Amino acid sequence: MEHTTTLTQHIKASPEKVWAVISDIPGSAATLSGINSIQMLSEGPYGEGTRWKETRTMMGKQETVEMWVSETDPPRSTTVKALQGGADYTSRFNLTERDGGTDLTLTFGAEMVNPSFISKVGMALFGKIGMNMTRKALSKDLAEIAAKAESL
Repeated sequence: MEHTTTLTQHIKASPEKVWAVISDIPGSAATLSGINSIQMLSEGPYGEGTRWKETRTMMGKQETVEMWVSETDPPRSTTVKALQGGADYTSRFNLTERDGGTDLTLTFGAEMVNPSFISKVGMALFGKIGMNMTRKALSKDLAEIAAKAESL
C-alpha cells in the first residue's frame, strides 16, 4: 500500500541555483524552518551515497530519520530515501527550466514494508490525514527552497 503526493513550485532562479539549495544538506536546517538539525554521516560533496540524519518536529514530536541520496542527475533530478518505522520513504526532486526560472517538482511516496494487518488498517484510516499534514510540510519546504534560491 503506497501513498504518494506531488507538488510543484515555480522558482524565479536557474536550475543551477535551485540545485545549489537542494543539494546543500549541511545548510538545509538554516534554509528549512521544519528541520531542527542535520548530522552528516558521510563526507564529500552531495552525490549518490551521501548520508545524514535529519531531525524534524512533526505533530509535536521530534523525530530523527536517517536519509541517503539514492540517485542524482545534477541539476535535473535527485532521489532521497529513508526507512523509518516500517515505512520506505522516497522523495524525488525534478528541476525543469521554464519561463526564465525553474519548476521544482517534488514527488513524495511512503510505502509500508511488510505491513501487518493492523498497520494496513492504520494506513487506510490515517493515511489521508498523514498525507495532508505531509503535503503542508512539503509545500512549506518548497516555498522556503524558492526563497533561498531566489536570494542567491
